[in-house]
Amino acid sequence: QVQLVESGGGFVQAGGSLRLSCVASGRTFSGYPMAWFRQAHGEEREFVATISRGGAYTNHADSVKGRFIISRDNAKSTVDLQMNSLKPEDTAVYYCAADINSPAGTIPSIRRTAYEYWGQGTLVTVSS
Repeated sequence: QVQLVESGGGFVQAGGSLRLSCVASGRTFSGYPMAWFRQAHGEEREFVATISRGGAYTNHADSVKGRFIISRDNAKSTVDLQMNSLKPEDTAVYYCAADINSPAGTIPSIRRTAYEYWGQGTLVTVSS
């Protein structure tokens, strides 16, 4: 019902910036929360950031707070992740996800199991 296509991953030096983008199709984009997760080599997939249907509420993991910013443009059906002051420990595959079953009036979940649809993942490599 929802298809997600990511772009923007690549190589960057520590201290640099990247902007990831995810384009959604299928259900009305404004009808569900979105999130970004990441998975480093040999590690579990972890929460990065989430954003509510209208974009008024956002939540960022402590590890990226103050450096990463999630945003969405419902007119364009996109959710972005602006990544600044990148560190080598940010190296991971980044995934866009949609929670189409999130109850109205609740904050978006930070648990990966709450998200039903996922993008293919885009690799971000930060060199020191």
